Amino acid sequence: MARLNTQNWHTWIGPKTHEGAPVRAISPELQLRRSVLACLLWEKQFYEEGVEIAGRIAELVPRVNAARVADLAFEARERMQLRHAPLLLVREMARHKTHKAQVSEALARVIQRADELAEFLAIYWKDGRAPLSGQVKKGLAGAFGKFDAYQLAKYDRAGTVRLRDVLFLCHAKPRDEAQAAVWKSLVEGKLAAPDTWEVAFSAGADKRTTWERLMRERKLGALALLRNLRNMREGGVDEALVLEAIREMRADRVLPFRFIAAARHAPQWEPALEEAMLRSLAARPKLAGKTVLLVDVSGSMTAALSERSEMLRTDAAYGLAILLREIAGQASIYSFSDKLAEVPARHGFALRDALDASQPHQGTYLGRALNAIQEPFDRLIVITDGQSHDPVPAPRGRGYMINVGSYRNGVGYGRWMHIDGWSDAVVDYIRSLEDLDAGAASN
Repeated sequence: MARLNTQNWHTWIGPKTHEGAPVRAISPELQLRRSVLACLLWEKQFYEEGVEIAGRIAELVPRVNAARVADLAFEARERMQLRHAPLLLVREMARHKTHKAQVSEALARVIQRADELAEFLAIYWKDGRAPLSGQVKKGLAGAFGKFDAYQLAKYDRAGTVRLRDVLFLCHAKPRDEAQAAVWKSLVEGKLAAPDTWEVAFSAGADKRTTWERLMRERKLGALALLRNLRNMREGGVDEALVLEAIREMRADRVLPFRFIAAARHAPQWEPALEEAMLRSLAARPKLAGKTVLLVDVSGSMTAALSERSEMLRTDAAYGLAILLREIAGQASIYSFSDKLAEVPARHGFALRDALDASQPHQGTYLGRALNAIQEPFDRLIVITDGQSHDPVPAPRGRGYMINVGSYRNGVGYGRWMHIDGWSDAVVDYIRSLEDLDAGAASN
């Protein structure tokens, strides 16, 4: 591969980002991580079609050690809270003799919601109906036994594959008479319908009355509340009930980007949302020393996370910035697009607003921005979709590149600590790595 010449980088003949910057060649395992951990499968993104991303994952799986693929599936499901990407990883493992032995254990572990049983079969048969392997049947049977009557009833939805079809195909054995009775009710269509807003609305219940009842009875989870604030506003739901639900919801595992998206659709409740968001971040331990945050606000970042999502890539980036600002002892914050712009180190939604208004959302000159940062720091954290018009230099000190895109090629390897995805796991990773380094230095 051609060597990078920083004086003549436009003649680079190796891989490039979508915007033209040269990138390092990385191992198949790193390519697979990059494609998976920020991936919403089969959904179009700013630069790539979802089908292209799924095809790349399928191509890479047999080139990576089976145990490492399984570990990546667990990380995607359990740390990054992705649902379809880990199912695809296991489906691709089932195609290859070198990976089949890991399939049953991996499948039983990554299926964590009852509807994922049928979703896995839809992925398995995406290219045509084929017999299930013994490992797949064993994995589905192991997963099936994890769900109780409420979970099975909640996710037994009409479709090409029903949960009872999965039960017949995998030949799962009930562990006791009680579970056998639940499965018999599932097969006969006699499971009691769960008390959820989806079930109520499908039965024709009045929406306002249903929302208000579920909030009074404390039966609406934090994510369901945040995702439906716009519907509640449009339906004329009692505002006092909404504000009380926001104040009392358990938000310890809800990331700031969820609050940002909710506030965009229901701005009149932004103060209560901000209070709940900051409360959920307050107990997190701080990072020692000085942190410099550099946030991508280029044109591609203002696109939706995928064609079926209302959340923007900037929601993920600004949410991570808010999270990192709260756990940073000292912080300087910058944005980059065509230029570097210093942003006031505010808290909460004020930081979102400052980042968004810091400069026009145009080009992506990450290299130029990095070269312009002169202040000392203990860590530099870049939040980006991994694209750049210009070459990206190595960090001057400890540098993290958090990638909220899943494109084939991207920047931030070499001396950068490269992290894919936008969950709070990235903070755990940074803290754990620095704790290990501190321990090693003290020995």
